[in-house]
Amino acid sequence: MIRPFLSAAFLLVAGCADGSEAQLAKEFDGAKAFTRIEQQLAFGPRVPGTPGHAAMASWLDSLARAGADSVVVQRWWHVTARGDSIPQVNVIARFNPAATDRILYLAHWDTRPRTDGPGVRDTSGLVPGANDAGSGVAVLLGVMDALQKQRPTIGVDLLFVDGEDYGHFGSPPGPDVLIGSRYYARNPVTTDKPRFAVLFDMVGDKNLRIPIEGYSQIAAPGVVDLVWGTAQQMGYGHIFVRSTEQQITDDHVPLIDAGIRAIDVIDFTYPPWHTKDDTIDKVSAESLGAVGNVAVGVIRRAERQKP
Repeated sequence: MIRPFLSAAFLLVAGCADGSEAQLAKEFDGAKAFTRIEQQLAFGPRVPGTPGHAAMASWLDSLARAGADSVVVQRWWHVTARGDSIPQVNVIARFNPAATDRILYLAHWDTRPRTDGPGVRDTSGLVPGANDAGSGVAVLLGVMDALQKQRPTIGVDLLFVDGEDYGHFGSPPGPDVLIGSRYYARNPVTTDKPRFAVLFDMVGDKNLRIPIEGYSQIAAPGVVDLVWGTAQQMGYGHIFVRSTEQQITDDHVPLIDAGIRAIDVIDFTYPPWHTKDDTIDKVSAESLGAVGNVAVGVIRRAERQKP
């Protein structure tokens, strides 16, 4: 999952966030986000082409339509390297769709079709995906709840992407990973590029520690400052640690390649990653609440700042 540094062409500049604004309210419901992971697990594995995947797509669509101003659903068939065709669904929940000043949040909602985590010998087990997929989705749904209660003054798009985890990661990654984010990068719902984008992936671990991902620091240092500064301001500096660490090939990379200032909020030290042990007991409402409150807080701060 590691890529070499991106070229200098992708070095982008963003305004710094100094954390000097008034105290931010904590609007995110971590307990409800936890139940949203339980609901996802009830569908079973959300592997493209399975009944659980189809049920999850319908569930996301219905929640988005109930909570956002408008919804765009992108459906297509992806032909894999083996020649199989798998159904793909991106769901985009939009607030203030006419606004040109926008922020993009995203998370993948599919689960790994095989168990192949570090040290795994038995690859026959199913991957429940409580943290790897479930937590990011739960955060975006909780952000949607908060924005429904107190509507944003800028445009916000919540993008649930499919197909992140279907194939094999390599250097470069194969054609069957990051499918949904690659598709969105080629087919955005608006011609107005977002001010910035934030990916949430594996953010529910009970032992949550979120360092700065390497590509994020290169591509959008100002966005990193905004997010980590907001975390510090809200009392979550012990979770969002100011340490730039490894580079992860994740759904933010296709957006960076498309010229969007995108970062990855991820805890990549998660032992059950890609295994049958990625279960509900590994995540917590407290961790979800910390990340969700930072996510909402970033939007509130962005509302006060000029693009």
